[in-house]
Amino acid sequence: MRTALGEPDARAAVTFLGTDRIEVLRFQEGDIVRYATLGMSAHPMTDPTAVVADPVKGPRAELVLSVRAGLADTGKVLRPLAVLAASPQVEGLVVAPGASLDVGEPLWPGAPFTSVLVAEPGGLVEDLELDEPLDPVRFLPLLPMTPNEAAWKRVHGAQALQERWLNQGTDLRDPSRKSVPLE
Repeated sequence: MRTALGEPDARAAVTFLGTDRIEVLRFQEGDIVRYATLGMSAHPMTDPTAVVADPVKGPRAELVLSVRAGLADTGKVLRPLAVLAASPQVEGLVVAPGASLDVGEPLWPGAPFTSVLVAEPGGLVEDLELDEPLDPVRFLPLLPMTPNEAAWKRVHGAQALQERWLNQGTDLRDPSRKSVPLE
């Protein structure tokens, strides 16, 4: 992450009962603030229907959220991000591109978002190759969704929502943006 994002200017750690410690690092670059998890990839994600969890093989990921600085109190996103990063350990989720993750409350005070869309990796932070037989760590961008966008995505799919955002010129880094028109 340091190669792609530079040195973090802040970090916080959260530990949930029965899970490993999750850190959230903050990186500032111009008017963009990026929050990245650290610790989610310590264990592979396991299919919740698997009879036995493989302690070595399986997808590994960290989460990255990018927002415009100074427009909202986004510093409070640390705990919700840690909750999302702990979800594979706590709930047995496999977090992958196209998935929706919901925290059930605003991502930060006054945020119009309670959930995120997991986007494709590789644009900002390259995958981190690990020694065989371990899968690489993928750095998954998170795109905040309003409740209406999340509901629309459930019906029409992640690709359709991303196309809607693109066609409308939506600034997905705006921490106080309104829902894209969904008609």
